[in-house]
Amino acid sequence: MARRGVSVLLVGALVAAGVVGCSADPESAPLAGTTATSATDTPTATAAPSASASAPAIPAGNAPADSFAVGVRQLKRNRDGDRPLPITVWYPAAGRAGGKPTESARAADGRFPVVMFSHGLGGQPKDYQALLTRWAAAGFVVAAPMFPHTSGSGQPNVLDVLNQPADVSYALSQVLALDARDGDVLRGRLATDRVAAAGHSAGGVTTIGLFTTGRDERLAAGIVFAGTALGVGTAFAGAAAPQLFVHGEADEVVEYAAGKAVYDKVPWPKAMLSLPNGDHGRALLGNSTSLRVVADTTTEFLRWTLYGDAGAKERIASAAARDDVATLDNHL
Repeated sequence: MARRGVSVLLVGALVAAGVVGCSADPESAPLAGTTATSATDTPTATAAPSASASAPAIPAGNAPADSFAVGVRQLKRNRDGDRPLPITVWYPAAGRAGGKPTESARAADGRFPVVMFSHGLGGQPKDYQALLTRWAAAGFVVAAPMFPHTSGSGQPNVLDVLNQPADVSYALSQVLALDARDGDVLRGRLATDRVAAAGHSAGGVTTIGLFTTGRDERLAAGIVFAGTALGVGTAFAGAAAPQLFVHGEADEVVEYAAGKAVYDKVPWPKAMLSLPNGDHGRALLGNSTSLRVVADTTTEFLRWTLYGDAGAKERIASAAARDDVATLDNHL
């Protein structure tokens, strides 16, 4: 799924949890905002507020035209004392663009929107560095928590995904607090009112949860890579937040139809980038043509939704059409 591609462990865990190839209506699945500590626990459903069709409150503007150097830092955080959440943060840095991310580099001048990224089952933030550093170089602060029970090479607890929307909200609060912290490299550098969430696979489930039963009203947009709503429901809630879904039609772990079913229920401006030959995650890793298309399309989406850049919205379709590796269902 991440470092080693799709693992047998991941497939088995998702099958056991009913996340792969399930034809049941996601509305009947357990909901987020609950506690799940073992595969035998039965989460308790919670009601979600209704969705609003009101437009996002991001004023019109222009995204940076030039690329930035990228800095990287680590935050050590722990939610409630028993959920350690180390957070990797990539951010626009001063200096010449290009090269590897620099540890604790001086931040570039300006205020930059924040993107919270959730890794997949058995993965960790650094697995997605090829994509996330592209976002940072384009002018976004990208923060990626490593979840306590679904990361790494051990036996993941797939049901703990239900706790992860709350983890992301906690991590977001911790990151936004850096903007006012004396001496911090990101002091005065965060556009704290311009935030999006994104995630891959189980991280996609987490991201959907942030816009449904675990709705975080600070979020203005979402990107779901190879995700579905099983476990978090599809009752999208709160103020309108444009959504971009990215899914391989040959996904061997989370069926394309499962992701498309959730996309169809999004009540807000939305688009779905489909890769006819795409699998579960290769388009997010390495340096493939598919990665470039996914990176360019998602970057333009973030420029539009977080910078209010109307030109970027117009470029989403052309970015998606590059090299004929993807198709775009566009209702933005």
